[in-house]
Amino acid sequence: MIAALTVAERQRAISISALLALCGFAMAIAGRDDLFAVHGAIILLFGLGCIGLVMSSYFAPEPSDERLTRYYDDPTRVGIVLSLGWAVAGMFFGVWVAALLAWPDLTFDAGWASFGRLRPVHTSGVIFGFGGNALIATSFHVLQRTTRARLPDQFSPWFVLIGYNLFCVLAATGYLMGITQSKEYAEPEWYADIWLVIVWVTYFLIYIRTLQRRKEPHIYVANWYYMAFILVVAVLHIVNNLAVPISFGEAKSYSLFSGVQDAMTQWWYGHNAVAFFLTSGFLGMMYYYLPKRAGRPIYSYRLSIISFWGITFMYMWAGSHHLHYTALPQWVQTLGMTFSVVLLVPSWASAGNALATLNGAWGKVRDDATLRFMMVAAVFYGLSTFEGSFMAIRAVNSLSHYTDWTVGHVHAGALGWVAMITFGSLYALVPWMWKVERMYSPKLIEVHFWLALAGTVIYVFAMWNSGIIQGLMWRTYNDSGTLAYSFIDSLVAMHPYYIARTVGGLLFLIGAIVASYNVWMTIRMSRSQAAAGAGDSDLPALQGAALQAGE
Repeated sequence: MIAALTVAERQRAISISALLALCGFAMAIAGRDDLFAVHGAIILLFGLGCIGLVMSSYFAPEPSDERLTRYYDDPTRVGIVLSLGWAVAGMFFGVWVAALLAWPDLTFDAGWASFGRLRPVHTSGVIFGFGGNALIATSFHVLQRTTRARLPDQFSPWFVLIGYNLFCVLAATGYLMGITQSKEYAEPEWYADIWLVIVWVTYFLIYIRTLQRRKEPHIYVANWYYMAFILVVAVLHIVNNLAVPISFGEAKSYSLFSGVQDAMTQWWYGHNAVAFFLTSGFLGMMYYYLPKRAGRPIYSYRLSIISFWGITFMYMWAGSHHLHYTALPQWVQTLGMTFSVVLLVPSWASAGNALATLNGAWGKVRDDATLRFMMVAAVFYGLSTFEGSFMAIRAVNSLSHYTDWTVGHVHAGALGWVAMITFGSLYALVPWMWKVERMYSPKLIEVHFWLALAGTVIYVFAMWNSGIIQGLMWRTYNDSGTLAYSFIDSLVAMHPYYIARTVGGLLFLIGAIVASYNVWMTIRMSRSQAAAGAGDSDLPALQGAALQAGE
């Protein structure tokens, strides 16, 4: 890995790592009376570790110019492994917090193990750790294949990948210590946010520089979605996290916004994080890997572009539907509701486009669990987007808001759409990256598929039932005009559903562990096989490479 870098790139890596370690040291000194110092120490150790890693191969020979005739896939390989590691960790915490609602004593009287601290570890671990690393890894792979151009250099992809994971570590450890902005999906404090901006701008520049150097004049649609994901997430992150820290030596900061303006900014961010991180990026994944795996061209390229612009424009206005029946002006609530309903059109266009692409390939879907992951993901994407538009209607929202129905909706999208398309894409990608004919065990892919599907269905149906029961109990009045049920009554009624949710989440976690084992064994298997000619049709040489179906 390090030996593949040029001497100049190794020197750059050492310089940036040293600067990072110096910043960590300054943070540790300045925040000696605050938890800020703990994160300073983590950054210091991280920077020193990177220096040691580079120095271990610093005096290796300069790589030959032959490397420039091949795609640069080392960051993709490491990103796959990191993604699966975060998947297991994040889903473990998810099962834990689900179990806490059924059995509250599972905190073991430890402050760091409370629901309020573990829950963001779960959400950030699966969204940003698992999903983010998968997006970075697959985007580097797709970008090179669809442009027939190598990444512009070898250092910046590593900076993005490793720097992004430093952000994830700062976020997770901060939550366990109680460091949080208390903003949904944006809990990390100001210094972590600044670091992510630096990493994300570098990520954007990699994409722009590679597209500028492309040998393929056409920009394939997957890159449209990946670019929207990168660019819009940067804008959302910067605006929503505008804050003033108490001092350089303290972790705490105060938002630049207040009151209803802060709420509107947060849910403009929150819903568009769903739109562009959890939808646009993974649609980019779907539009490349599903046609490749099926061996079929996209059903309608024009429809994919129309869907892209519909999603990009309409999602931006939909965030206020999270704030029905609040102090937000009524017209803003109505605007969000209207755009949420219209948003169903471009969303179903993408879901329908994916399923129509499988026409003529349903035999493969039956026999190939990897392709079945992708097919089920497209189905859940269609179901989740319909449900989201339906729940945005004010009358429906009066029943669903603040209930477990919303939790079920989120996990129908997160488990059924995001995780399914990710696992399917990784199963397709891993043999290409490690140059083997197939995964170590197709049977384990089959086992994982049924574990994931069963876990998703159990989880979502449990939350749908519990959410609707909650909403009905909370709005039921007796003859005297008072509430018929106390909050405790509704909580007791939820207990069986919380147990069911824990079981569903546990099945999904077991599936992720099975996937991690299968990938690890595939990597080990690749070391014992000849590297040449083992089914790596996705890795043509750069010179004169012909595009494959779906590219």
